Amino acid sequence: MMKIQNALGLGLATATFLIVSRVPGQADWPQWRGPARDAVSKETGLLKSWPEGGPALAWKASGLGTGYSGLAIVGDRIYTMGDKDGAACLIALSATDGQVLWTTPFGKAGAPGWGGFAGPRCTPTVDGDRLYAVAQYGEIICAQTSDGKKVWTKHMVDDLGGGLPEWGFSESALVDGDKVVFTPGGSQGTLAALNKQTGEVIWRSKDWTDPAHYSSIIAEDIAGVRQYIQLTPASVAGVSPKDGKILWKAPRKGATAVIPTPIYAEGHVYVSSGYGIGCNLFQVGQEGGVFQVKQVYANKVMVNHHGGVIKVGDYLYGYSDGKGLTCQNFKTGEALWAEKEKMKKGAVAYADGMLYCREEDSGTMLLVEASPSGYSEKGRFKQPDRAKEKSWPHPVICNGRLYLRDQNLLLCYDIKAR
Repeated sequence: MMKIQNALGLGLATATFLIVSRVPGQADWPQWRGPARDAVSKETGLLKSWPEGGPALAWKASGLGTGYSGLAIVGDRIYTMGDKDGAACLIALSATDGQVLWTTPFGKAGAPGWGGFAGPRCTPTVDGDRLYAVAQYGEIICAQTSDGKKVWTKHMVDDLGGGLPEWGFSESALVDGDKVVFTPGGSQGTLAALNKQTGEVIWRSKDWTDPAHYSSIIAEDIAGVRQYIQLTPASVAGVSPKDGKILWKAPRKGATAVIPTPIYAEGHVYVSSGYGIGCNLFQVGQEGGVFQVKQVYANKVMVNHHGGVIKVGDYLYGYSDGKGLTCQNFKTGEALWAEKEKMKKGAVAYADGMLYCREEDSGTMLLVEASPSGYSEKGRFKQPDRAKEKSWPHPVICNGRLYLRDQNLLLCYDIKAR
């Protein structure tokens, strides 16, 4: 193994334990990509095929404003973000019927960068009676879940010295123990850990100063040591939750926009990005108390722009630019299959043996069996009332429902098997 960074660490609780301990209910979806930040729903008893026209629409709601924010769902509440009345807003809705319960403006509205992609991009993170969110220009809010009242605010640039990425801040906050962690990037440190109660800075990763792009942090336990793993346009690294020091770091150069969330399993960290870059698998471990990392493979089997990659068993699923929906062997990097004709570019989520695929241009939803044997489609439907913008928010499967955010609209489908 190539030695990257020397660091000692105490064994801490595993990622799974800490994440589950914060989740009010097993079926909740409290943050970006769900309870474990892996886009895998643990629900069962869902439809294994869809009738013509798709599953039944339970309700349709409006009032979400402009933007690409995803959904956090806890109990009978749904939380998201949108530009409304000239401000970036945090929004709560009823999970029963989609009624807007409260709206809290806290950031500058608009479209950072070229292309005119207006509105917030992040997914709120729910932690008990509070939630945390980032607006596109860098405003951070901690608010009460009950009524949206501001508890504290900070700014990625003004307070944390970060640099605004071309298309704005897009990551979703990670809450871990007494901390809420962000990626402002810049000379003060790539990562920033704040006290989740007060917003005061606990530490910065001063020995890692890459700029921020668009990926979100994951928290994992590697060789008995808790750490925060993040991907930037220059590298991928693990950082100590105790003091922000680098535990390990490997060079991994991206291009234009590095977006997908890292995946961790069994001592290995997998990353992917678009613009012709592809994917990498790194083996991470300790030898004599020293963290070491080596690259297992780097290839272009999975060139995932922003629709996400999901690990199910020993296999990865995601849309690969130029190849289509792709199944890849996690350990070897080998391509098992790719389907370019039946699914166009889009996002992927997983539940109960099935992939929920959403095309970004048409908004069409596909149900595909998650199998290394080949592409097997079990239904599709076209979303009604499609907005003209890209359908970038990822599908969410929670409490027997499929949720699709499309700018001002939220569609809720009943996908429970009867």
